[in-house]
Amino acid sequence: MKFNLKEAFVAGALLLCACVCSACKEEQKSTIRNREYDVMVLEPTSRQLHSTYSASIRGKQDIDIRPKVSGYITDIYVKEGSVVKKGQTLFVIDQVPYEAELQTAIANVNVAQASVDAAELTANSKEQLFKQKIISDFELRMAKTTLASERATLAQAKAKEVNARNNLSYTLVKSPADGVLGTLPFRVGTLVSPSDATPLTSVSDNSEMYVYFSMTESQVLSLTRRHGSLEEALKHMPSIELQLSDGTIYSDKGRIESISGIIDPSTGSVSIRSRFPNRNRLLLSGGSGNVILPHRQDGCLVIPQAATYEIQDKIYAYKLVNGVATSQIIGVFDISNGKEYVVESGLMQGDTIVVEGVGLLREGMTIKVKDVVKAE
Repeated sequence: MKFNLKEAFVAGALLLCACVCSACKEEQKSTIRNREYDVMVLEPTSRQLHSTYSASIRGKQDIDIRPKVSGYITDIYVKEGSVVKKGQTLFVIDQVPYEAELQTAIANVNVAQASVDAAELTANSKEQLFKQKIISDFELRMAKTTLASERATLAQAKAKEVNARNNLSYTLVKSPADGVLGTLPFRVGTLVSPSDATPLTSVSDNSEMYVYFSMTESQVLSLTRRHGSLEEALKHMPSIELQLSDGTIYSDKGRIESISGIIDPSTGSVSIRSRFPNRNRLLLSGGSGNVILPHRQDGCLVIPQAATYEIQDKIYAYKLVNGVATSQIIGVFDISNGKEYVVESGLMQGDTIVVEGVGLLREGMTIKVKDVVKAE
């Protein structure tokens, strides 16, 4: 058999590498086993928590603008998104037929007034003749009846004049409130009428905005029990924040104004309305976001996020049982400070957990305690 020096060298090198790797692994395991770990004994504490609720944003007033009379649009004085004032003219509907209607109504009033004047003269004359016993009571009563009829005709004519004036005024479509205009689906020359399904536009009063969100029935019941009534709960509600759709926090805080007394049977939730100032017109009606509601929770168990690890969307912590690390699935609530969790399930007061190096630990590993830390 021929001896191959090169092959022997390669084999020796591989054997040496295997021995070195094995020694390194044994040394690493020994280091992990001999390492000391900080632990925490869970005790109740207090934290300021923040609950987040999906919200919809609406203007203080969202008003559909509809025509009160039919006709062709002759002028549009505004643009989409314009800021308008209460009473400002937005559209003009063809005024010619309504001006003619008003002139006719005025003429009819004048005719009716002349008829009344003539009937009054006749009635007064008949009154004098009756006193002189020249005419009968029947003729006097007929004159007075004619006068009453003419007066009724005058009243009808005046009512038609008022209606004609109103119709003419309705050709000037004005804003009913301060706000911002929506879209303008119609253009000059379009025939519009009060029966149209689509409004001329809408005006959103967004000097302040209503932000709506919902709480579950159990959450509302908890508030009611804590404060005695919904009215008292509203008085003690803290200021809230609004997270916009781009993830930023709106600069001004809002207040909760009302809690609905009706539970939506389809969702089991209760609608809540809050109000936010909108000085810079940043909030738009129809937008969405998240309401952040702060609340203080007493007697809760708080652990560092560094004391946990996640596997398949489940969060674990290592509980120390008789000096041995035991993995435990836990339910947590994020405090939103990026550092801590409030434990909702899986751990109890008095339990001891490992708070450092959890990524190196393994189930059943014996733990040497370096220090017992406390929640801040």
